[in-house]
Amino acid sequence: MTALRLEANGRAWCVEVEDRTSLLDCLRDALKLCGTHAGCEHGVCGTCTILLDGAPVRACLILAAQAEGHRITTIEGIAPRPGELSVVQDAFCETHAMQCGYCTPGMVLTAEALLAANPAPSRAEIIAAISGNLRRCTG
Repeated sequence: MTALRLEANGRAWCVEVEDRTSLLDCLRDALKLCGTHAGCEHGVCGTCTILLDGAPVRACLILAAQAEGHRITTIEGIAPRPGELSVVQDAFCETHAMQCGYCTPGMVLTAEALLAANPAPSRAEIIAAISGNLRRCTG
């Protein structure tokens, strides 16, 4: 077991996990941040996308220990205040940009990172940014 100090959604956490624990499992099991979903667990689908120091990464491909010293943001951490939605979350709701919702957290976080880096992306840039996030409910 390894004791870790993590920063997730602006909060400091101290957790003890097995050395081989993925960041995905740590977020869901140890921190109870269950908005990050498990999909393929091979880094292909993008369902487990979180932000690490503002960049979208696959939580299933990172060991929890590798996140120590980095700023983790999950879907639970992007709302401006409790009970509110981020601009991206609100846009997803307003435009009916989700079906079953399972892939939505990863899509939203990918979009948040894109817009933070480029507030006015082109259609091609948007397509490139979300191309790593697969939607399964539609096919």
